[in-house]
Amino acid sequence: MTIYAKLQSLNITLPPVAAPAAAYVPFVQTGKLVFLSGHIAKKDGKVWGGQFGKNISTEEGKLAARAVAIDLMGTLHAAVGDLNRVKRIVKLMSLVNSTGDFTEQHLVTNGCSELFGEVFGPEVGAHARSAFGVAQIPLGACVEIELIAELA
Repeated sequence: MTIYAKLQSLNITLPPVAAPAAAYVPFVQTGKLVFLSGHIAKKDGKVWGGQFGKNISTEEGKLAARAVAIDLMGTLHAAVGDLNRVKRIVKLMSLVNSTGDFTEQHLVTNGCSELFGEVFGPEVGAHARSAFGVAQIPLGACVEIELIAELA
């Protein structure tokens, strides 16, 4: 099954690349690696705000991280032209807007990781990752994730 057939079976439509909100580009390719800038969580086209440990649950956070994964795939598609060219999702870095006593950043980030595994399969979608708790994310977003992918 192609990546696009898998996305269709999951009722996922890839969004267009969002315009950068500051002085950066959405992606950079060097050699066979593509680096995607951080994408913040959005819900219904608006910033998905909140701080874990204060006013958003881990389960809601998994959904927010899943939404980020969809946005990342839209940008990756724009960067490479065909997601079937992706040889490996290499690494994710996840920033989770958290209070000092919240310790489930890794579980929030699973929402993104699990979708990449489902869409790309275990060989291509399995990746290294980091999940950090941070005091704040731009625009008050609950999650921001960046990605590195390798092309065939």
